[in-house]
Order: sequence, then structure tokens, then C-alpha cells
Amino acid sequence: MYLIITRTFPPDVGGMQNLMWGLARSLSKLDMVKVFADYHEDHKTFDDKVSFTIERVSGIKLLRKYRKSLLINEYLNENKNVNCIIADHWKSLELIKSPKKKICLIHSKEINHPKGSRLNKKVLEVLNNVDHVVANSNFTKNLAVSLGVEEKRLIVINPGVDPVEEISKDDLKQAEEMLRGKKQRLITVSRFDKRKNHEKVIMAIRNLKEKYPDITYTCIGYGDEEENLKKLVIELKLDKYVVFLSDISNELKNAIIAKSNIFIMPSIIHKSSVEGFGISFIEAAQYGIPSIGGKDGGASDAIVHNKTGLICDGNSLDEIYSSIDSLFEGNKYIEFGKECKSHSENFLWDKIIENYKGIL
Repeated sequence: MYLIITRTFPPDVGGMQNLMWGLARSLSKLDMVKVFADYHEDHKTFDDKVSFTIERVSGIKLLRKYRKSLLINEYLNENKNVNCIIADHWKSLELIKSPKKKICLIHSKEINHPKGSRLNKKVLEVLNNVDHVVANSNFTKNLAVSLGVEEKRLIVINPGVDPVEEISKDDLKQAEEMLRGKKQRLITVSRFDKRKNHEKVIMAIRNLKEKYPDITYTCIGYGDEEENLKKLVIELKLDKYVVFLSDISNELKNAIIAKSNIFIMPSIIHKSSVEGFGISFIEAAQYGIPSIGGKDGGASDAIVHNKTGLICDGNSLDEIYSSIDSLFEGNKYIEFGKECKSHSENFLWDKIIENYKGIL
């Protein structure tokens, strides 16, 4: 039996939620699974449909942490058939007292604290006492080693994706209507925060529109930087070229991706925040859409440079401009797109779970 401890789980939405959901579902095909997850107000309908047990823990954040660990420790004492404990975050294991085998996933941002700092010491106290530390990319692995995580415990296993479902004709038609008249189509699907670097892409559009007057940039998401980005668009007089979307269905979102030409997210390191992998690059590749990602972070694990997309310096406006220009020049994005679908198949959960089998 596998015991999964997670702070991020559906029906809450996000990359981490999708990762833990895919992992739990894939492991449930191998053995019994029990998940301890944080409470979500809409959890009951979701939980009733899954093939494994989910126990939700409520309460304010600080108290929930202690209550959750108490429940898990009690469960482990009473259930001797748990073979392995798998956690989404080092904090999920901080108070777990058990000799059972432990695997902890790391993603980059949550471990990126100065070496020797109080938080760094707390991270190492957990990670250097588990059996395996699963890094989501080679970048995250190297970051972990530089911060003091013992390399012998580290293994790189990229996040997985589910096979894409066929997009309905109605959604494709609506997406095409929204993009009508736009020949060069860029898209980003992510939170609006500094490290995602929407700002530099918008600034590049200001120059690109002179060469490509029918260019458009669709930004799907929400976040703290949304208002600042909208102000920048107004300031640069780019209202005709940049579109913000948030409250749309997942099906329409996928249709817009499929009708776009390039997925772009040239992430940067902002304070301690860094992009550990970038599953959205793979999700775009499933629709044959190449990507432009930043060199700072784990994008290189998801994008094969000069084959399924381009890696650039997200701090350089010139590099972002030239990367976009080179893929639009002669419709090179079409050639790259042909490689994307086959590359994305390497990240299907049925293949990714084989890597977990090796350490389970």
C-alpha cells in the first residue's frame, strides 16, 4: 500500500495538483493507495468518483499541519501494510515519525533558500533523511545538490501528462473566431507572476508588430501581476495585440492552444522563485505547438532546443524577440510542431510511472 501526503490536490487546480493527481491515479493501478490531502470545499463530489481513499484535513493552516501529521502518524501505527510514504513537499514529511520508506518530491521554489539559512537547514533535515528525493528536472536536481541535498538520494523524474482528449468542433470553431485575422499567434497559459515573464513578451510584441502587423498574444490565467500587465499593455498601446482571458472552460483553453502557433513562457529567476520544470510546455506539445522557454529553470527538460522549441535568456528582450522572429520566419514553427507530438509521448503517465517503479 502507498500512502500519499499532499498539500495540493484536486479539485483545487494547478500544476502541482495535476501532478499529485496523476501520480496517485497511476500508483492506484499498481497497489492500494490512500491520500491525506488538505480540505477543499468541493472535495466530496470529486472524492466519491476516485478508486482510492482520500482523507481530507481541515482547519487553519498552522493548526492543520499539526492535526494532519497527528492523523497520519496514528494511521501509520495502526496500518502495518503501508510500504512507502510519498510526499509532495518537504513540509509534508516534517512531522511524520515512521521508519517506513519515504519518497519526497521537490520542484525548486520550495527548496531555494540560502545555504546555511534556518529554512535551508530545515529542508536538509527532512530531505537528507528520506530514501529518495524526486526532482522534477535536472535543473532542480542540480539546485538541490548546490544547497546541500545528498546526491545519492536524488533522482530526476519529470512530471507526467494524460493523453489529450479530442477537442470538440464547437470549441475549435469558437477559438478560431477569437483568433480570426491573426496570422502570428502566441500564447501563454500560466499564473500572472514575475517569474513567468509575461512583461518581457509584451515588450517584444511592441517591436514585433512592426514586422508582423497581424500578430496576437493570448494570456490565459490569473495572478498578482495581472493588473500591472494590463497597465503595461495600455501604456504601450498594444490593446489590439494582447488579450487576457481567465474565466474560460478547460476545453476552450485547449482549443485556443491548438489554434495557436507558439507557446511562450521565457521564465526567469525572481527572488527565490524559479520554474522547476514547466508542464505547460508538454501540454502545448501534445497539440503540436512548439514552445519558447527560459534558460533559468527546468524548461530544458521539457523543450528540445532547436527541435521542439527554443530556449532563450528570459532576461534579454533581444533574445525573446529573436526567438519569436526565428520561429515565425518562414513558418519554422510548423516544422518544430511536427516533432512536438512524438516528444510529448515520452511524458505520458504510463511511461513516467515506470520510473517510479524503479524506486518503489
